[in-house]
Amino acid sequence: MASAEFVAQITRVQRQLHAFILSMVWNATEADDILQQTNLVLWGKAAEFDATRPFLPWAMQFAQWQALAWLKTRRRQQQRVVIDDDLAKLLADEAAADEQMFEARRNALASCLQKLRPEQRELIARRYEPEATVTALAAAGGVTAKAFSDRLRRIRHALLECIERTIAEEAFS
Repeated sequence: MASAEFVAQITRVQRQLHAFILSMVWNATEADDILQQTNLVLWGKAAEFDATRPFLPWAMQFAQWQALAWLKTRRRQQQRVVIDDDLAKLLADEAAADEQMFEARRNALASCLQKLRPEQRELIARRYEPEATVTALAAAGGVTAKAFSDRLRRIRHALLECIERTIAEEAFS
C-alpha cells in the first residue's frame, strides 16, 4: 500500500480506534497514549497490511494488543487497574461487534438512500445541511412546516425499514 494511502486509512480510523481503546482502559489520557503506541506499531507493520481486506479490524487487533499490554504493565506496577484482562477482552470484543454493526448500518443507509427517488434524496440532503430549518425548507417548498415534517418522517421511516431489511438479509446470506 502506498504511503499516502496508508496515511489516509490510519487517519480515517483514529476516532474508532480511540473509542475502542477507551472501552478497554477507561482512561482518556491513557487511551491517547495507547493510540499513539498503536499508530507507531501500525506504521511498523504497514508493509504487512493486505489492502484487499478491511483496514479497521486489522488496526483494532493491534490496538487491542497495545491496550492489553498496558493493562499488564499497570498490574505489574501494582497500580490499581479498573478491569482485568478477561473483562477487557470481553469489552474489546463487544466494541468490535458494535463497530461492525455500525459499519453495516452505515453501508445499508448508503444503499437505501440510493433507492429513494431523487426528490426524496434531495429533501433529506437539504434537511441535514448546516443551518437548515424545517420552517425555512417548508417555506421554500411552498408547504407548511407540518406537511414538510410529515413528509420527512415518512421518508425516514422508509429508510429505517430499508436499513433493517438490508441488515436482516445480510445476516441470512
